[in-house]
Amino acid sequence: MEMGAKSIWLHRLRSMLTALGVVFGVASVVAMLAIGEGASHEAQEQIRKLGSQNIILESVKPTENQGPASQNRSVVLDYGLTTRDIDQIRQTIPGISIVVPSRVISELLWVEERNVDASIIGALPIYPEMRNRNLVAGRFFNELEQKQRLPVCVLNENAAQRLFPLATPIGKAVRIRGSYYQVIGIIEDESLRATGEGGIQGGTNSGSGNANLAQLIMPFDTLLDHFGDTFFRHRSGSFEAEKVEFHEAIVRVADIDSVVSRAEAIKHLLARNHPKEDYRVTVPIELLRQAEHTKRIFSIVLGSIAAISLLVGGIGIMNIMLASVTERTREIGVRRALGARQADIVLQFLIETILLAGAGGVIGVILGLGIPLAISHFAGVTTVIKAWAPTLAFSISVITGIAFGIYPAMRAAKMNPVEALRHE
Repeated sequence: MEMGAKSIWLHRLRSMLTALGVVFGVASVVAMLAIGEGASHEAQEQIRKLGSQNIILESVKPTENQGPASQNRSVVLDYGLTTRDIDQIRQTIPGISIVVPSRVISELLWVEERNVDASIIGALPIYPEMRNRNLVAGRFFNELEQKQRLPVCVLNENAAQRLFPLATPIGKAVRIRGSYYQVIGIIEDESLRATGEGGIQGGTNSGSGNANLAQLIMPFDTLLDHFGDTFFRHRSGSFEAEKVEFHEAIVRVADIDSVVSRAEAIKHLLARNHPKEDYRVTVPIELLRQAEHTKRIFSIVLGSIAAISLLVGGIGIMNIMLASVTERTREIGVRRALGARQADIVLQFLIETILLAGAGGVIGVILGLGIPLAISHFAGVTTVIKAWAPTLAFSISVITGIAFGIYPAMRAAKMNPVEALRHE
């Protein structure tokens, strides 16, 4: 080992340039795996927030209604989830612990001369628990306020910041269509929603799931009492009327192992009740499994791409070691003449190769750990460094060094001592 280290030190610049291929290869493996894990972790966390025991039902405007007829003042679009659907789910499907419906409309929120276009959500007091949303300040409305249809509301952080940039909104009032609602709490912004196809989107057709929208949540009965069951919209000279009993319903299943089977039962029930497909069923646990499968494929692809860099680094090591063998032919002859065995020559060159690959691996791991941290700090992208990633990258670098160092070492060991001594 001492001879190998001396040889590397004597050719410091060449050794450093040779190790750079391994450095960048190891760094790219660690960094790309961290970026891939971060993207997967963020997507899975968003899906988990929807609830692994939940089944999310949403009303979807039929595409055939989005024609010229929808602009007719005498036409009221009637679609989506109904009380009949909710009652049948509760009564006929076993294992359902709770069904929480909600309504969503789009209106302007006013505070003095300041206004914000927002989603108005009519929900039940259990809404934060079902949607895994935490209160930032104040409180959520209770059962008494729900039954008495009191004009109270909760703003999300987006709405609170835009309507009350310089003051706390708790205890103040927000105006909607001439009616005032007292703000009793602030709830965190909603995460991005998951689509039924396994992807992530910014919101639903109703806009309730858009993380970038202002939201106001009020008691379900208050919304029904103040806005009725038919919603009218007048925007920029256009007119639209919709009758939707429920824009969304969250069904919680008691046993997590039964979620998929209950979701299938709900799909069959809704298919019978709705000739037009004016609903969507989202099963977060299915999306989570798909996301985990996608994560494995993504990690393999990223790891394979990064491993190509290590392969290039290994080829560089082999090339420089072959050149080194040629340069040191006379040295090899002298050592063989003094009694060195072929195994000693092989070991000498393998040690040099391993030292090059190992040093490059250590520097690469350090660089690879720094790149994700820099990306998270400057770009705001989530990265996750798994404990096994640096270990795996370093191990591959050493194995690469051994694999690409064997041939030059064997070539050196098999030299004829007499011919090696004659080499100039």
